[in-house]
Amino acid sequence: MTSLRGLLSGIMWTAMGVGLVLGLGCAASPNVAGEAWGGGTILDVETRRPVSSSEWLASLGEADVIYIGEEHHNREHIKAALRILQSLVDQGRRPVLGMEMFSWDGQAALDRQVSRAPPSEDDFLDESKWKQNWGGAFDDYAPLVQFARAHGLRLRAWNAPRPLVRTIAKEGLARAMSSNDVRAWGMVENDIVDDDAYRTTIIGQLKACHGGGGDEEGYRRMYEASLFRDEAMAKTIADEYRANATAGVKNQNGSPIVSYTGSGHIQYGLPIPQRVSRRLGDGVKQVTVYLASFEPARTEEIAELMNGRVADFIWLTAIGAHGPPRRC
Repeated sequence: MTSLRGLLSGIMWTAMGVGLVLGLGCAASPNVAGEAWGGGTILDVETRRPVSSSEWLASLGEADVIYIGEEHHNREHIKAALRILQSLVDQGRRPVLGMEMFSWDGQAALDRQVSRAPPSEDDFLDESKWKQNWGGAFDDYAPLVQFARAHGLRLRAWNAPRPLVRTIAKEGLARAMSSNDVRAWGMVENDIVDDDAYRTTIIGQLKACHGGGGDEEGYRRMYEASLFRDEAMAKTIADEYRANATAGVKNQNGSPIVSYTGSGHIQYGLPIPQRVSRRLGDGVKQVTVYLASFEPARTEEIAELMNGRVADFIWLTAIGAHGPPRRC
């Protein structure tokens, strides 16, 4: 994966405690170097220091793919994503917005939603199969859809349909890959690459989240479902990138891809970014942004994420209305 580190070398580092001002009002907390962190701070994981928000946002216009990883149903993270999208539009870019929250079987509904005569919200949710594939309050994610419509941006469904993923979790990947459903969605011809680093990370997290009490066969099937989803989303991103290149609208002409998923799908570059790189080659310029709600008690946890290089940047936000996310 080609990093934007060189392209970001001109960013000015902020003085102590300076972060992106979003009016979030989180209390500051010192990091291991004695600097202040707070809601709105954007941390460069390599240098472990805050960056200038305005210059950092401007630098993202040079990326081919920008991965934003959220805590689900946190509206503060939607606000952060909107700041990135607005900055790209202000730079004259025409970003493509892809979302994990929508699946391939709802793409036609997304196309209509950003058209001149979109359906009603109820019809849109029905046609996009929102309840079947994601569920929860659509209001949490509506601002992203509304932004795409307001600016005439391409809106893409990243995810494989949930019934297909459930089949893998129930029957295992080998059996499911021979099914007509997998064949119908064009995944049979795609490599599903199982690598040690990814396996160790995902299975470790699955066991932590489920208390380690499950059977190994069950964990294997859950892992394979996760692997399939990440390969499916990577395929969709790579297909979008190639389609843009074929149409002559690569990022050089203003169409970076903005990927909005849960943070687990971008962590350490393993789930989606490295799979996109495998498909497109090292020349694609990718940057990962890990959104994390912040409170002073989480300082050491954030430091550990930086030590492990969870992403290129960590953007600290206020805690969402649903409270702190579950850590497991």
